[in-house]
Formats: sequence, structure tokens, C-alpha cells
Amino acid sequence: MARPKTMRHLGGDRRGVAMLEFALSLPIVLAIGLYGIEISNLALANMKVSQIALALADNASRVGVDNGLAQQQLREFDINDVLQATRLQSNDLKLTTNGRITVSSLEESGGVQRIHWQRCLGLQKGADYDSSYGRTTIKGTTPSTADDTGAAYDPTAGTNTKTDGTDDSASHPGSVIKGGMGDPDSKVFAPKDSGVMFVEVNYKYVPVTGTWLLGNQRLHSVASFIVRDRRTFALVSNPSPAAKRSTCDLYTS
Repeated sequence: MARPKTMRHLGGDRRGVAMLEFALSLPIVLAIGLYGIEISNLALANMKVSQIALALADNASRVGVDNGLAQQQLREFDINDVLQATRLQSNDLKLTTNGRITVSSLEESGGVQRIHWQRCLGLQKGADYDSSYGRTTIKGTTPSTADDTGAAYDPTAGTNTKTDGTDDSASHPGSVIKGGMGDPDSKVFAPKDSGVMFVEVNYKYVPVTGTWLLGNQRLHSVASFIVRDRRTFALVSNPSPAAKRSTCDLYTS
């Protein structure tokens, strides 16, 4: 049994108090620090996704080749080129593995707004990753809207599927979009007899510390640019040697 003098000595001993306080507060300090790191990384990833969407829409609005008639002809090769640039730009995010990119050509003709063609890149699929604002549908089916799930998707929209020298692109006109593309408070419309490159990016955020702090986060960004130069909107050409079309029925990285 400890003597009274020893007990009084232990009662007045303050050595190790700082270490004990640090041990008790460490979980709280660590959690706050990790939360700050995660929030900062999320904000940075969101900014990158936004910039990637803007760069892709800008690039897609510029590409094309002179067809000899003072017009720019858009080719499948050009579309694949700008998608490849996006793939390289987003390599640190692994965007094409953890997300989905949709490029839509919103065009106006005769007072009608239409998604003439779409191209996609990315492995993720489902309502959270496929386009939220419409899709190209087979001619004669219900006009496409943001909540349209009944009309069949047409991967050949805006293209010529004939190989005998004839052109059947008119039979793949894409989808009429009533009210433009985009969220209700920020609809985008193509100018008269022109077009807009509308880009949608959906990304499954990869957290630094796991999902226990923020849960599963999906980043979403859209961007649009009016087409530069005098692009011909008749169809997307695919001269020999033909390039593989990055249609939205494919899920590739």
C-alpha cells in the first residue's frame, strides 16, 4: 500500500499532461485536417472538370478542314482529335475511366433546334453519366427531351452510312430539341442557320481519404461555344481512310 506522502506526490505530479492532452485531441485535429484536404482536392477537381469542358467545347467549335467552297468540313478524324486532347488533358483525373464526356452539335435550321449528332468518351454509364439534355434518336420517333427514355438512340445521326457513292445522311437527321439544351435556368440555343458545340462532363470524384468523409461525389459541368468559321452542317464526313466514330453507344476510355 502506498504511503500518504507518495500519494500526495503523485497528486501534484503534472508531467505528461501535454502529451495526454495531445493524445486526446489528436483524432479531432486529424479529422479536421483530413476534411480540409478533401474539400480542397474536391474543389480543385471541380475546377479541372469545368476547364476541361470549356476547352473541349472551344476546340470542337474550331476544328474542320477547308472544303474548297469557303466552308469548313467537320470530319470524324477532327472529332476524335479533340477527344484525344481531352483524354490527355484529364489524364491526372482519369476522367475517361471514372467519368463520361458527351459532345453534342446543337444546330438551328428553319426555326428548329436539333441535336444533329453526338459523340462520347468514357467508361461510366447510367443516368448519372449519360447525357442529361437529350440524345440523337431514330427518325420518326418521339423528339428527344431531357427525360426521354423511350425513343431509340441513333448512333448514325448526322452521317452518311452509304458506301456506294450515294448520300443517306438526310435519313439520320438527329433529334428535335424543344426549348434548347441545358438546365432550366440556363438554356442554350443555336444561332440561326448555325450551331453550338455543347459539352457535358460527368465525373465520379476519386477521394484522397476514401468516402467516409464526403461520401460518393459526382462532379457535373457543361460548356458551349458557337461554331467558328463557316462550317457546313450537312453531315460529319468520314473520308478514306475512315476513322472510327466515337458514338454514344460505345463506352471506351
